[in-house]
Amino acid sequence: MTAELSTIVDFIRYGASRFAGAGLTFGHSYDNALDEATHLVLWALHMPHDLSPNYGQAKLVADEKQKILALIERRIAERRPVAYLTGEAWFAGLLFKVDENVLVPRSPIAEMIRSRFSPWLDEVRVERALDLCTGSGCIGIAMASHHPDWQVDLVDVSPAALNLARANVAFQNVEDRVRVIESDLFAAVEGEVYDLIVSNPPYVTEQEFAELPPEYGHEPALGLKAGHDGLDFALRILAEAPAHLSEDGLLVVEVGESEHALAALLPQVPFTWVEFNVGQMGVFVLERRDLVAHAGAIHAALAARS
Repeated sequence: MTAELSTIVDFIRYGASRFAGAGLTFGHSYDNALDEATHLVLWALHMPHDLSPNYGQAKLVADEKQKILALIERRIAERRPVAYLTGEAWFAGLLFKVDENVLVPRSPIAEMIRSRFSPWLDEVRVERALDLCTGSGCIGIAMASHHPDWQVDLVDVSPAALNLARANVAFQNVEDRVRVIESDLFAAVEGEVYDLIVSNPPYVTEQEFAELPPEYGHEPALGLKAGHDGLDFALRILAEAPAHLSEDGLLVVEVGESEHALAALLPQVPFTWVEFNVGQMGVFVLERRDLVAHAGAIHAALAARS
């Protein structure tokens, strides 16, 4: 049956149909079968991701067909996200190297980076920024790439993740503006002060983690699990961030579905939940002054978990 497949479009359509028919789960850079199939096919052919549709009817040779079919079958049999099959993913318009030591880049914070965190930073001069729990380095590197006047630190507790982050720093040619630091949250950056702290920490609850589809089993649990309510890391960040923010500094944190638990736990804290082009996605913004004003409640909530 596959002998009837001939063109680039044929293989993209076939891959999308196979993925949909196999009941795969999407959500690692792409949210649908067609986009995943397009990425896989174009990567296998060493073609750009924005290839003109004019080339869609180009015919494949036998070796190319075999390579693509093998990748399609691996995606289905192994339930491995396409990004791990290709070793790359796009984020904020930039290409990043990925492997199974890091989560696949997919944070909605990419939209904030490209809009220069407007309106929150419209009147704030940013000189130093921190990407906390950096993983592949995608958020911090994207900040440095889109804002060449910023100095950015990348922090993570995983040496394996930081090795990949360093590779991405070199790949994106931002070595002069980006530092990579091994640290358990703020532990190794004592005394460092930033105008902007951005974090996509682990925020998956224990129950949610146990119920995740197989695709998520290829990602490091260290980057996902965050206790019974998903707030183990978010609360520590809220408590410790003021000491590392400048007077007009801004904290941006993604907590996903744990947004509801956080809002219920700290109802007095004036979280601003960001509205993205696709809606609200569990990312909050807080100014340093609000963190300081509500430090008592934040520290009490954190202490109660001990």
